[in-house]
Amino acid sequence: MPTVSVKQELLFQALGRRYTDEEFDELCFEFGLELDEITSEKDIISKEQGDGKAEGASDIILYKIDVPANRYDLLCLEGLVRGLQVFKERIKAPRYKRIMPANGDVQRLIITEETAQVRPHAVAAVLRNITFSKDRYDSFIDLQEKLHQNICRKRALVAIGTHDLDTISGPFTYTARPPSEIRFKPLNQSKEYTASEILDLYRTDSQLKHYLHIIENKPLYPVIYDSNGVVLSMPPIINGDHTKISINTRNVFVECTATDITKAKIVLDILVTMFSEYCEKQFIPQILTLMSCFSETPSSLAKLLTRMCLKSHVTGNGNNIEIEIPPTRADIIHACDIIEDAAIAYGYNNIQMTIPKTYTIANQFPLNKLTELLRQDLAAAGFTEALTFALCSQEDIADKLGVDICSTKAVHIANPKTAEFQVARTSLLPGLLKTIAANKKMPLPLKLFEISDIVVKDSTKDVGARNQRNLCAIYYNKNPGFEFIHGLLDRVMQLLSVPPSKESGYLIKAAEDSAFFPGRCAEILAKGQSIGKLGVLHPDVITKFELTMPCSALEIKIEPFL
Repeated sequence: MPTVSVKQELLFQALGRRYTDEEFDELCFEFGLELDEITSEKDIISKEQGDGKAEGASDIILYKIDVPANRYDLLCLEGLVRGLQVFKERIKAPRYKRIMPANGDVQRLIITEETAQVRPHAVAAVLRNITFSKDRYDSFIDLQEKLHQNICRKRALVAIGTHDLDTISGPFTYTARPPSEIRFKPLNQSKEYTASEILDLYRTDSQLKHYLHIIENKPLYPVIYDSNGVVLSMPPIINGDHTKISINTRNVFVECTATDITKAKIVLDILVTMFSEYCEKQFIPQILTLMSCFSETPSSLAKLLTRMCLKSHVTGNGNNIEIEIPPTRADIIHACDIIEDAAIAYGYNNIQMTIPKTYTIANQFPLNKLTELLRQDLAAAGFTEALTFALCSQEDIADKLGVDICSTKAVHIANPKTAEFQVARTSLLPGLLKTIAANKKMPLPLKLFEISDIVVKDSTKDVGARNQRNLCAIYYNKNPGFEFIHGLLDRVMQLLSVPPSKESGYLIKAAEDSAFFPGRCAEILAKGQSIGKLGVLHPDVITKFELTMPCSALEIKIEPFL
């Protein structure tokens, strides 16, 4: 959950009254928020860097408030105060309207086709006749940063640019050009640079270096010009110094460039609605009709929703409620979101506890129950349980086991952060072998087992893959110990009441598998199907997992025995 830090004094001043810490904590809870910490800038620096670094830091009390990840309208002081004031019915929910400039000259942002290669979408708005103070200006900048880190996904999806409209003239053009053709003075710099030089300049910058990868390998870089050729910004990296805003700025041009047009609109709506309260004049909301399905009367339900900034009134025959969804509430995408807000306004603690009308007794999921029973008995048989990662490298499940990655039906991670976690495992065996490799200094023999899920592709499933519960055991010693693994299989089958029989039980037959030594591998058949394999591992497999002694392994599916 995102955390919003607000100064206590500014918060209470905006709310129109003072609260004790306990009272404000209770207010946050009623509104569906959580007061995470009461601290100060000095305390934060002291904890992170030591008392010496904290000297001279501010002692102003800060409230750190956890807000829901989809409530972008609560990421700043303005939205937080507005939500709480409407919730406590001290003010009415504002109605946002798009207004025309006094001279009727509407600003235009022209998007050229070249941007399709980099960031194809852009939206813009103007905050006219806005009045900033130091605290308002800081909140304006802080909200942009929080949106960048949250819904904008560190500027990969959306990048925000804010400019002093009085220093530029429209119409504005959003285009893409080769880096060598873009030249301007970046924000807070003293001279002009080309786009390539700007990327080199910020390669060591603690903040901006994290965004360079978004465009640095593109043949064209996005850029926004005004009608005179002045560069407003090179999104998503940096704005131009010519258009920088200050406390004295009166008209702010806000542009959002994006790869996701929906998120761009949400970000623009949040930014302009949060700070429109500082303009001389204050977006037409969409309207949604909801059938009342709450235990409250429609009129009381409408009142509850209005307290959550969802202006509502009863329509029709008295059973329908018409709700205005303001542009600040991008989290409202379904009727259940509205009912959740009604429940928050009603108060979860006010919901009466009732005995369920249907009498049910919870029961353990059969597969998990069988898993727990097998775990206990395998441990009693002298094997130690291991829990390994569900993700692994392609090499672990393919190359090291002597198979082609294409034949494994592995589910691949789209953007793996490390080579160790590229795919979802299709076998428990690599994980146990890596565990043994990390514990080679332990006394021999090493006897390990794991009962966990693997993941395989399955086109019959709506998500294209399915989980499968497997049991895997391994014996590592100076000799292969095949008899120990075979004996463990017999014990497992005995526990599952499956006799060694060709017709109604289980049997093993010779098989070949690249992971096992030729002539030392067997396929296990039960319930009319192949449930797994056991045998002595191939020396190449043992070597690739950095082991030096022979070992035997068993891996079977356990779901057929439910």
